[in-house]
Amino acid sequence: MMRKIYHWHHFSGTNTYYLFTIFFVLFSISTPHQLSASTGSHSAGIDDTPVYQRRRVLSYNGDSLAINPSLKFENPRLENAYIALQSWKEAIISDPKNITGNWIGHKVCNYTGVFCWPAPDDPSQLTVAGIDINHADIAGNLPHELGLLYDITLFHINSNRFCGVIPQSFLNLRLLYEVDLSNNHFAGKFPEILLQLPSLKYLDIRFNEYEGEIPRELFEREFDAIFINNNRFSSELPDNIGKSTVSVIVLANNEFQGCLPASLGNMAGRLNELVLTNNGLSSCFPSEIGKLKNLTVLDLSHNQIMGSLPESMKDMVNLEQLNLAHNMLSGKISNAICSLPKLKNFGYEYNFFSDEVPDCLKLPEFNDRRNCFRGRPEQRSMLQCQRFLSRRINCGSFECATFPPPPPIYSPPSPSPPSAASPPPPPQIPSPPPPSSAPPSLAPPPLLSSPPPPLISPAPPSPTPHNNSSPPPPPTPPLPPPIFSPPPPSPTPPCPCMQPPAPSLPSSCMGQMQTPPIQ
Repeated sequence: MMRKIYHWHHFSGTNTYYLFTIFFVLFSISTPHQLSASTGSHSAGIDDTPVYQRRRVLSYNGDSLAINPSLKFENPRLENAYIALQSWKEAIISDPKNITGNWIGHKVCNYTGVFCWPAPDDPSQLTVAGIDINHADIAGNLPHELGLLYDITLFHINSNRFCGVIPQSFLNLRLLYEVDLSNNHFAGKFPEILLQLPSLKYLDIRFNEYEGEIPRELFEREFDAIFINNNRFSSELPDNIGKSTVSVIVLANNEFQGCLPASLGNMAGRLNELVLTNNGLSSCFPSEIGKLKNLTVLDLSHNQIMGSLPESMKDMVNLEQLNLAHNMLSGKISNAICSLPKLKNFGYEYNFFSDEVPDCLKLPEFNDRRNCFRGRPEQRSMLQCQRFLSRRINCGSFECATFPPPPPIYSPPSPSPPSAASPPPPPQIPSPPPPSSAPPSLAPPPLLSSPPPPLISPAPPSPTPHNNSSPPPPPTPPLPPPIFSPPPPSPTPPCPCMQPPAPSLPSSCMGQMQTPPIQ
């Protein structure tokens, strides 16, 4: 079996580097940063009021969270953070590693997984700028009070057992730059609330239980990286996917259908890695794919892509990893593809290719099993090849959209006198000819004499390095677990998740989420 090598970019480092990263994120967003009217100026109107010396009660799911009147906070931001983190601790029902064991008292910057930094709009005030509790195996949900963390830029909670939905109060987190919710038990429709966060650049929601359609807005935002693999998203890929600004996009192991969008060619110049393995994509290979000259990883394996490889692929001069295995491709693999200067790993097993050039056999790693190559070992039977190759593949029958659509032609046709010797004028807008045969069958190939190799999904990338004009993403110690198989089981079974409704918060958490003086 071909070994897959993906150049995912991992980060590691100490807490010191973490703090410097947070500083760059905060500094790059804006200085000073003006929050929207929805959040208001959360430090105005309550400074030096007696409220800090009095007892508050915060409603949470029918219970109450009491703030000891003896607690003294450096500033209102840290007091808000205390309320948010204590509410979150109350919403946790299992913490086998005791990560939140020291979430006690008013010194929230000493809490495990909580990182503080001077506020971007007031460096004299310390604020909570990041949360990282990856790989903690914590079970619970995300309470509404997390919306009090106005200045947070990083929210990393991957490899836990959180469930439910993202609370609406996340709309207050207007500085949030990176969100990593991967490998949890979040469910429901795509969390569109995250698409309303103006500073968000990195989104990772893979290995959850999201379902339904992905919104078109996902590809309208200026993201750097998108990971939504290993969910249950369905429907066709939006035709505006080519508008995305990402350098890495991983949509593998979902239930997408329909065409491989031709608009992907519009991402030339910025897209480095594209992984669409193990979906239900069924179309021919769009020639526009050859425009992706900066692409280093292309994985379209385990789909139902048909037809031949476009000649335009010879222009993908930076391609290092190419995986087209387990499709229904046929025809010739040209020498121009196998002689791409940086190509190291080419998997095209379990297709119906019938012509293979010697350069393909010289690659450091290749896999050509279960095709129709004469003289090569472990190929399909002659009967299987004859049955498949005798069918004519009409790529027009898939009715895949072009992007952008061609402009309409409004000029009238030039009249010409009829003449037996003159051919008729061409039509204004050529329409695709009707298929001469039935649309190609999208059923999987006949059962082989030996079972196909097990599905291997690509290793999970860490955030790719940003350019000099963008702040670098933070390290995520320890590194995320490799995703060569379904996520490792939690040491303890998933908890039943009863997501509480957004609580009816008192004045301490409504509006600006601040507490007025107690009369």
